[in-house]
Amino acid sequence: MKLAPATRLYGLGILLLVALTICSRNFSDRGGLYFMASLTCAGIVYLLAIRELFATSRFPRHVVVTALLLTTAWHIEFLRLPPGADDDIHRYVWDGRLQRLGYNPYLVIPSDPAAQGLHTPETRNLNNSDLPSPYPAGAQLFFRAITAIHESTFALKVAFVVCDFAIVFVLFDVLRRKQQAPHLVLAYAWNPLLAIEVAGSGHIDIVGALMLVISVAALARSRRTIAALMLGLAVAVKFLPIVLLPLYWKRVRIRDALLAAVVVGLLYLPFLDHGRIPVGSLGAYVQNFRFNGPVFAALAHAAPPKLLAVLAVLVGLVTATWLRSAAPEWSPHVFAWPMAASLLCAPAVFPWYLLWLLPFLTSPSTLLIVVWTVSIIPTYLQWHLRALGRPWGALPAWVMLVEYGCVAMASAVIAFRRISRPSVHRSTNEVV
Repeated sequence: MKLAPATRLYGLGILLLVALTICSRNFSDRGGLYFMASLTCAGIVYLLAIRELFATSRFPRHVVVTALLLTTAWHIEFLRLPPGADDDIHRYVWDGRLQRLGYNPYLVIPSDPAAQGLHTPETRNLNNSDLPSPYPAGAQLFFRAITAIHESTFALKVAFVVCDFAIVFVLFDVLRRKQQAPHLVLAYAWNPLLAIEVAGSGHIDIVGALMLVISVAALARSRRTIAALMLGLAVAVKFLPIVLLPLYWKRVRIRDALLAAVVVGLLYLPFLDHGRIPVGSLGAYVQNFRFNGPVFAALAHAAPPKLLAVLAVLVGLVTATWLRSAAPEWSPHVFAWPMAASLLCAPAVFPWYLLWLLPFLTSPSTLLIVVWTVSIIPTYLQWHLRALGRPWGALPAWVMLVEYGCVAMASAVIAFRRISRPSVHRSTNEVV
């Protein structure tokens, strides 16, 4: 007896809830056996759900609503947990606190003895305490706003989950205007990375992703000024979406772009240091931070880090330029590829960086990126190794082999199917 698509989707949703609930129970041992096993199961279930979502033309509204309620359930499971001791969210609290106390987070070093009186229990052991903040001005002002309401990692996690849910509602509008099925919002909402990196660890990337999705929604409505401003705010959260600029060519006016640039510049006014725009530890990040970046690692001996970082940006810009010229009528999925290409060449590719891509995985054309969001799961092993006392460093070779090997195999399968389809069609015609 063949099950109906809605029944299969319900079953996959329940399996995903069970797997992520078990994962949340082992969140304190990130990268450990039970964490990895349950998260891997969740990733496989998600891929099966993607198959159902892309293969089914439309699900009833009540099925989509129920599926989103399941999403809320596993978000709560992670939201109630404290973040990891060295998660970046402790730096967010510190940066917000510094601003409210009248200090510049781009100048104050957390480990400085003179700054010890400024710490709270949640900030005293933050990671990379020998460096000032690397986060752009938009992120800094967000930290300040949330910590002004309540100074805690929990308050920030709640704010991030609100942004996550807001993306769902904005995506509904984008999908409707691009005449795509509303159930494709589940390709975003059901991705396990959201539970781990938004509700669990809490990462600022989701705020930038929301700004970017609002920008895309504004483009769909031909509200060009809002589209440009929201893109500027997304770049002010993290610099990654700057590679999308070519996609806005002739879709926003020059005055809209200039207004967005002015707004981003104004965000930096509170942080000016003797008239100079501060960058904090951004230079140190490019120079020294390495994690899961295959292209950057392969070219590390051939060029200096700053040149390779510029190359990563150029790869994203070239990809966006090609997509802009190849597809005059844009679709949401084209926003994923330039950022994915740039990340592939970046010095570090942490799992939460892929949060930027998730809202745009609503088309079968993004299937390789969908696979990447699951194949990146083995990189969590690094957190377990660090908990065992090993220094933070290069991943075991097999981890990157599995991660990028899965993407390569998926690419080969897709290419083979595209090549073989015409020949199958021809042979069928010949038989007929």
